[in-house]
Amino acid sequence: MTLGLLLCSITGRGVPFPNEDVLKLCGKSRGKLLPVVTVEPDARRVSDAVQLTKENDDLVRAFKIMLGYGETRADDPVFDPMFDYAESADLPVMFHTGDIAYAKGSLENSHPMVLDTVANRHAGLKIVACHFGNPWIEDVAELIYKHPNVYADISGLMVGGSKYIGQYTDWLAERLSRAIFFAGGADKVIFGSDYPVTHPSKAISLVARLEIDAGDRKRILSENARKVFHL
Repeated sequence: MTLGLLLCSITGRGVPFPNEDVLKLCGKSRGKLLPVVTVEPDARRVSDAVQLTKENDDLVRAFKIMLGYGETRADDPVFDPMFDYAESADLPVMFHTGDIAYAKGSLENSHPMVLDTVANRHAGLKIVACHFGNPWIEDVAELIYKHPNVYADISGLMVGGSKYIGQYTDWLAERLSRAIFFAGGADKVIFGSDYPVTHPSKAISLVARLEIDAGDRKRILSENARKVFHL
């Protein structure tokens, strides 16, 4: 891999790694990593995230909202200033959707269908449903089919090492393939690993198992990300 996005993770204290530190790490990568700014559901922090992005508009490639790790929904008005700026600057907003790493998280708030309202209200905003909403993969298939501005990535799907990992991988590849069939192609599907949650090699092997043609495989692995994130 020659280029990638760096997103902050949730620390052991349940808060995101500071965006300023993400920018510093990207600065040390010699152009191989580009930052994504994480936005927390607080008016001041939303304002700070937008300001930080404006100050680094030559580097920042997207915003990220960690749905499910708090009580705030994707369509909460607190995010509207960021949505407005992102839409005007053609910056995607990535949303954690689906499974949550903490038992106390809210699956109701991380369900991908919460993005339908956001997409309806902000038709010009690029929206990325991270993790393909797993396990609600078919719901995300409908979202990327319905909305021209909604995309999905396949990051963080190859997690853990249960005794059924082989069967799970088969199930996952089949579900993703069917989702792509439903959407009419892989034009809206973006590669991702969510490293260190999933090693890039495992994510690449998952793409290799999808029942799609070579053109769609290339779109997933590079072309779609380049288009959406202006890489």
